[in-house]
Amino acid sequence: MVNPFKQIGDLKKMRDQAMIIQRELAAEQIEVEKSGVTIRISGDQKIHSIDSNGRSDSDIKEAVNEAIKKSQEVAAKKLQQMGGGLGGLLGQ
Repeated sequence: MVNPFKQIGDLKKMRDQAMIIQRELAAEQIEVEKSGVTIRISGDQKIHSIDSNGRSDSDIKEAVNEAIKKSQEVAAKKLQQMGGGLGGLLGQ
């Protein structure tokens, strides 16, 4: 027989882990320099600063996209640390 209270406990544990990871991501700082543009972004994908040095919009766009990509990589690594994510709840 499946114990529904165990599943609730598992959900709470995962929620707590997700909140910890979210705080850790907010504390991560990523800096990307591309085509003379410097972007500082946090792991939770909030841009903290852009130094364009008079560069074109396309240079700025490329640098922002690169910074977002790197922040997504940081987030993916943190999520892998959760130990399988939803697998335990789904019986996998």
